Amino acid sequence: MDGLTISNANKFLESANLDKNLKLDPTSNTTAGGGVSFADTLKEAVNNVNQIHLDADKKAQELATGRTDDIAGVMIATEKADIALRVMVQVRNKIIDAYQDIMKMQV
Repeated sequence: MDGLTISNANKFLESANLDKNLKLDPTSNTTAGGGVSFADTLKEAVNNVNQIHLDADKKAQELATGRTDDIAGVMIATEKADIALRVMVQVRNKIIDAYQDIMKMQV
């Protein structure tokens, strides 16, 4: 495996039939060197995870108030939100580890 890059992540998202708004756009928010800004990519990912959680909360609230009886849809949305949060936590852990490794380097 080549690792998780933006293009690999897009292929993964497309194969999973997830929402189209989750696709990362490597042409937006480019840096002066022509690459994608890491901060913008991370901000977009956090916003996507937040939106998934808001959607799951809305569906759970609709189920609790009786506006819907789609239990399967609510469970799928809840599990999708849980998985998205777990992935985001793992990304955060990798970022913290990388930062700590950089801070240990001697200049």
